[in-house]
Amino acid sequence: MNLYLCQDIMKGFFKVLILLVAIGSTSSLMAQSQRRVIQLSGFVTDTATMVLPGVHVYVPKAGRGTPTSNAGFFTMPVLVGDSVVFSAVGYKRASYKVPDLPKESWTIFVELAPDVTVLGDAIVMGIPTEELFKEAVLAMNIPLDNNVDTKAMNAEMLALMARTTPMDGAGNYRYYIDQWSNSAGDKFRPAYNPFLNPLNWARFIRDLKKKKK
Repeated sequence: MNLYLCQDIMKGFFKVLILLVAIGSTSSLMAQSQRRVIQLSGFVTDTATMVLPGVHVYVPKAGRGTPTSNAGFFTMPVLVGDSVVFSAVGYKRASYKVPDLPKESWTIFVELAPDVTVLGDAIVMGIPTEELFKEAVLAMNIPLDNNVDTKAMNAEMLALMARTTPMDGAGNYRYYIDQWSNSAGDKFRPAYNPFLNPLNWARFIRDLKKKKK
Protein backbone atom coordinates (compact mmCIF):
# COMPACT_ATOMS: atom_id res chain seq x y z
CA MET A 1 0.00 0.00 0.00
CA ASN A 2 2.82 2.40 0.87
CA LEU A 3 4.55 1.63 -2.45
CA TYR A 4 1.49 2.62 -4.49
CA LEU A 5 1.08 5.76 -2.39
CA CYS A 6 4.70 6.80 -3.06
CA GLN A 7 4.24 6.22 -6.79
CA ASP A 8 1.12 8.40 -6.83
CA ILE A 9 2.98 11.17 -4.97
CA MET A 10 5.91 11.05 -7.41
CA LYS A 11 3.58 11.17 -10.42
CA GLY A 12 1.79 14.18 -8.96
CA PHE A 13 5.12 15.92 -8.28
CA PHE A 14 6.33 15.44 -11.87
CA LYS A 15 3.02 16.70 -13.25
CA VAL A 16 3.28 19.89 -11.16
CA LEU A 17 6.92 20.37 -12.19
CA ILE A 18 6.09 19.98 -15.91
CA LEU A 19 3.19 22.42 -15.52
CA LEU A 20 5.45 25.05 -13.89
CA VAL A 21 8.07 24.70 -16.64
CA ALA A 22 5.40 25.07 -19.31
CA ILE A 23 3.98 28.19 -17.64
CA GLY A 24 7.46 29.73 -17.35
CA SER A 25 8.27 29.05 -20.99
CA THR A 26 4.94 30.48 -22.12
CA SER A 27 5.41 33.64 -20.10
CA SER A 28 8.94 34.07 -21.45
CA LEU A 29 7.73 33.64 -25.03
CA MET A 30 4.88 36.08 -24.43
CA ALA A 31 7.33 38.61 -22.99
CA GLN A 32 9.59 38.28 -26.02
CA SER A 33 6.69 38.48 -28.42
CA GLN A 34 5.68 41.77 -26.86
CA ARG A 35 9.12 43.25 -27.62
CA ARG A 36 9.45 44.62 -31.12
CA VAL A 37 12.10 43.41 -33.55
CA ILE A 38 14.44 46.06 -34.94
CA GLN A 39 16.99 45.61 -37.72
CA LEU A 40 20.16 47.05 -36.19
CA SER A 41 22.89 48.08 -38.62
CA GLY A 42 26.03 50.13 -38.33
CA PHE A 43 29.76 50.56 -38.76
CA VAL A 44 32.54 49.80 -36.28
CA THR A 45 35.70 51.93 -36.35
CA ASP A 46 38.65 52.67 -34.11
CA THR A 47 39.55 55.99 -32.55
CA ALA A 48 41.24 57.03 -35.81
CA THR A 49 37.97 56.39 -37.75
CA MET A 50 39.50 53.36 -39.48
CA VAL A 51 37.01 50.57 -40.14
CA LEU A 52 37.50 47.36 -38.17
CA PRO A 53 36.70 44.07 -39.95
CA GLY A 54 35.99 40.86 -38.05
CA VAL A 55 34.54 42.50 -34.94
CA HIS A 56 32.20 40.18 -33.02
CA VAL A 57 28.75 41.77 -32.68
CA TYR A 58 26.47 39.64 -30.52
CA VAL A 59 23.70 39.59 -27.91
CA PRO A 60 24.98 37.50 -24.97
CA LYS A 61 21.58 36.60 -23.52
CA ALA A 62 20.09 35.58 -26.86
CA GLY A 63 23.18 33.76 -28.15
CA ARG A 64 23.05 35.31 -31.62
CA GLY A 65 25.47 37.59 -33.41
CA THR A 66 27.40 38.39 -36.55
CA PRO A 67 30.90 39.63 -37.52
CA THR A 68 31.60 42.89 -39.28
CA SER A 69 32.53 42.83 -42.95
CA ASN A 70 35.77 44.10 -44.49
CA ALA A 71 34.19 47.55 -44.54
CA GLY A 72 33.36 47.33 -40.82
CA PHE A 73 29.62 47.02 -41.56
CA PHE A 74 27.19 44.78 -39.70
CA THR A 75 23.44 44.18 -39.65
CA MET A 76 21.37 41.85 -37.47
CA PRO A 77 17.84 41.61 -36.01
CA VAL A 78 17.56 42.53 -32.34
CA LEU A 79 14.80 43.07 -29.82
CA VAL A 80 14.03 46.28 -27.99
CA GLY A 81 16.02 46.33 -24.77
CA ASP A 82 18.75 43.93 -25.96
CA SER A 83 22.31 44.72 -24.94
CA VAL A 84 24.58 44.34 -27.99
CA VAL A 85 28.29 43.71 -27.29
CA PHE A 86 31.14 44.63 -29.66
CA SER A 87 34.34 42.66 -29.10
CA ALA A 88 37.63 42.55 -31.02
CA VAL A 89 41.17 41.44 -30.23
CA GLY A 90 43.32 44.38 -29.16
CA TYR A 91 40.33 46.64 -28.40
CA LYS A 92 38.19 47.28 -25.35
CA ARG A 93 34.69 45.90 -25.38
CA ALA A 94 31.76 48.21 -26.02
CA SER A 95 28.04 47.69 -25.50
CA TYR A 96 24.91 49.27 -26.89
CA LYS A 97 21.37 48.93 -25.51
CA VAL A 98 18.68 48.94 -28.17
CA PRO A 99 16.25 51.79 -27.42
CA ASP A 100 12.49 51.61 -27.84
CA LEU A 101 12.10 53.68 -31.00
CA PRO A 102 9.16 53.72 -33.42
CA LYS A 103 11.48 52.86 -36.32
CA GLU A 104 11.82 49.30 -37.63
CA SER A 105 15.50 49.80 -38.52
CA TRP A 106 18.27 51.69 -36.78
CA THR A 107 21.82 52.59 -37.84
CA ILE A 108 24.60 53.32 -35.37
CA PHE A 109 28.33 54.08 -35.43
CA VAL A 110 30.46 52.32 -32.82
CA GLU A 111 33.98 53.36 -31.90
CA LEU A 112 36.30 50.91 -30.14
CA ALA A 113 39.21 52.15 -28.08
CA PRO A 114 42.49 50.21 -28.27
CA ASP A 115 43.30 48.00 -25.30
CA VAL A 116 46.98 48.72 -24.70
CA THR A 117 48.86 46.50 -22.27
CA VAL A 118 52.09 48.05 -21.06
CA LEU A 119 54.73 45.42 -20.27
CA GLY A 120 57.43 45.89 -17.73
CA ASP A 121 60.98 46.76 -18.74
CA ALA A 122 63.30 43.85 -19.48
CA ILE A 123 66.97 44.43 -18.73
CA VAL A 124 69.33 42.37 -20.89
CA MET A 125 72.86 42.09 -19.58
CA GLY A 126 75.55 40.48 -21.71
CA ILE A 127 78.89 38.97 -20.75
CA PRO A 128 81.69 41.17 -22.13
CA THR A 129 84.29 38.51 -22.96
CA GLU A 130 84.46 34.79 -23.79
CA GLU A 131 86.64 34.08 -20.76
CA LEU A 132 84.05 35.51 -18.38
CA PHE A 133 81.38 33.47 -20.13
CA LYS A 134 83.37 30.25 -19.61
CA GLU A 135 83.94 31.11 -15.96
CA ALA A 136 80.22 31.75 -15.47
CA VAL A 137 79.27 28.44 -17.08
CA LEU A 138 81.81 26.49 -15.02
CA ALA A 139 80.67 28.21 -11.84
CA MET A 140 77.05 27.16 -12.38
CA ASN A 141 75.87 24.71 -9.75
CA ILE A 142 73.39 22.45 -11.57
CA PRO A 143 71.59 20.10 -9.18
CA LEU A 144 71.94 16.43 -10.15
CA ASP A 145 69.06 13.99 -9.96
CA ASN A 146 70.20 11.39 -7.43
CA ASN A 147 67.01 9.39 -7.80
CA VAL A 148 68.20 7.80 -11.06
CA ASP A 149 68.99 4.11 -10.62
CA THR A 150 72.49 3.40 -11.91
CA LYS A 151 71.54 -0.22 -12.63
CA ALA A 152 69.05 0.96 -15.22
CA MET A 153 71.93 2.47 -17.24
CA ASN A 154 73.93 -0.77 -17.33
CA ALA A 155 75.11 -1.62 -20.87
CA GLU A 156 74.18 -5.33 -20.58
CA MET A 157 70.73 -4.44 -19.25
CA LEU A 158 70.15 -1.99 -22.08
CA ALA A 159 71.25 -4.58 -24.66
CA LEU A 160 68.88 -7.16 -23.14
CA MET A 161 66.02 -4.67 -23.24
CA ALA A 162 66.78 -3.86 -26.88
CA ARG A 163 66.71 -7.57 -27.82
CA THR A 164 63.52 -8.42 -25.95
CA THR A 165 61.52 -5.27 -26.61
CA PRO A 166 58.97 -5.84 -29.40
CA MET A 167 59.01 -3.66 -32.47
CA ASP A 168 56.93 -0.53 -32.56
CA GLY A 169 54.67 0.58 -35.41
CA ALA A 170 57.53 1.93 -37.51
CA GLY A 171 59.57 -1.28 -37.05
CA ASN A 172 56.65 -3.50 -38.00
CA TYR A 173 56.00 -1.40 -41.08
CA ARG A 174 59.66 -1.58 -42.13
CA TYR A 175 59.73 -5.39 -41.60
CA TYR A 176 56.54 -5.83 -43.65
CA ILE A 177 57.90 -3.71 -46.49
CA ASP A 178 61.16 -5.68 -46.53
CA GLN A 179 59.29 -8.99 -46.64
CA TRP A 180 57.01 -7.72 -49.37
CA SER A 181 60.00 -6.53 -51.42
CA ASN A 182 61.77 -9.87 -51.04
CA SER A 183 58.64 -11.82 -52.02
CA ALA A 184 58.22 -9.67 -55.12
CA GLY A 185 61.80 -10.40 -56.16
CA ASP A 186 61.46 -14.16 -55.49
CA LYS A 187 58.76 -14.44 -58.13
CA PHE A 188 61.32 -14.11 -60.92
CA ARG A 189 64.13 -16.27 -59.47
CA PRO A 190 64.37 -19.70 -57.88
CA ALA A 191 63.97 -19.91 -54.15
CA TYR A 192 67.22 -20.22 -52.21
CA ASN A 193 67.55 -23.17 -49.82
CA PRO A 194 70.68 -23.05 -47.63
CA PHE A 195 70.51 -26.83 -46.98
CA LEU A 196 71.21 -27.48 -50.67
CA ASN A 197 74.40 -25.42 -50.68
CA PRO A 198 77.45 -27.77 -50.77
CA LEU A 199 79.71 -25.12 -49.27
CA ASN A 200 77.54 -25.00 -46.17
CA TRP A 201 77.76 -28.78 -45.80
CA ALA A 202 81.54 -28.63 -46.23
CA ARG A 203 81.85 -26.05 -43.47
CA PHE A 204 79.53 -28.10 -41.25
CA ILE A 205 81.62 -31.30 -41.68
CA ARG A 206 84.85 -29.38 -41.08
CA ASP A 207 83.49 -27.94 -37.85
CA LEU A 208 82.45 -31.39 -36.66
CA LYS A 209 85.95 -32.78 -37.27
CA LYS A 210 87.50 -29.93 -35.32
CA LYS A 211 85.24 -30.58 -32.34
CA LYS A 212 86.14 -34.33 -32.34
CA LYS A 213 89.85 -33.51 -32.21
